[in-house]
Amino acid sequence: MKVAVIGAGASGLIATKQCLDFGLQPTCFEKQNYIGGLWRYHEDSSDQRPSVYNSTVINTSKEFMAFSDFPPPAHFPNYMHNSLLIQYFESYARHFLLHPHIRLNTSVRHLAPIGDSGRWFIEYEEGAESKTEEFDAVLVCTGHHCLPHRPDLPGLTSFVGSVTHSHDYKKPLPYVDRRVLVIGMGNSAIDAAVELSKLASQVFLSTRRGAWIFPRGGEDGLPADISGLKAIVRLFPPSSANERLKHLCSRRFDHELYGLKPDFGPVQSHPAVNDDLPTALLAGRVSVKPDIREISSDHVTFIDGSSEQVDDIILATG
Repeated sequence: MKVAVIGAGASGLIATKQCLDFGLQPTCFEKQNYIGGLWRYHEDSSDQRPSVYNSTVINTSKEFMAFSDFPPPAHFPNYMHNSLLIQYFESYARHFLLHPHIRLNTSVRHLAPIGDSGRWFIEYEEGAESKTEEFDAVLVCTGHHCLPHRPDLPGLTSFVGSVTHSHDYKKPLPYVDRRVLVIGMGNSAIDAAVELSKLASQVFLSTRRGAWIFPRGGEDGLPADISGLKAIVRLFPPSSANERLKHLCSRRFDHELYGLKPDFGPVQSHPAVNDDLPTALLAGRVSVKPDIREISSDHVTFIDGSSEQVDDIILATG
């Protein structure tokens, strides 16, 4: 049975390996000249080539996110830098002999079912050559971070400073001594705000709903996700787990005091993980703001009536 796997990121590598385990014949199409997807850092994010920013460290421990049949090396840190994660993916591909089944620099342009046969027609470009092929099944492993979401914010088009999406954010150096507004409250928004706060003159973090901020470090210096979070989520019903996780998140700082306490429980949302945000808030380097009411040429007004002069805006909006 011939199976087309589209994308050689983390999901595509796993899919290819699973196909081989079950005696199938996978062909993995990867439009870039490398495996690893967005976890491989590069400066250019154009042409749908997303990548993490230079300093990205995974927010789940290696013990928690490891492939079950191929643990990371013991000498790798619990929370790996993106460059180490790429080394891990490459080792995985070598160990399970995946490379012969991966076609790099090959972009799928079109796929369609072939009548009622259950088979699929795929058109792809391999280098400069256009080709077609038929497969019995297709696994789409292209992720959901390929294209940035840019919200239509009131007045954004009148802003004279730079407007960048976190999709294109790589390093903090362009923002030295600038007043920067980061819009969003996911992991990318928080990471960017904290990193920028070390060089920018002031960072504002605008959030509509807030978030529960989880630490990476748990008791006795162990990763929090294996020393406590995992047990809480598995052993307790959602209502009890919510209260226990709220207590865990509130050990570092009062979420309500800093305008971050959301109207939902930790179990009901994707976790936001950052150890440095509490310190940045305490030092005043990051200031939390509510949702945006309006943007002018160089000011942003928020729904609480406050207004701030801003040089640059970063959209961390998914």
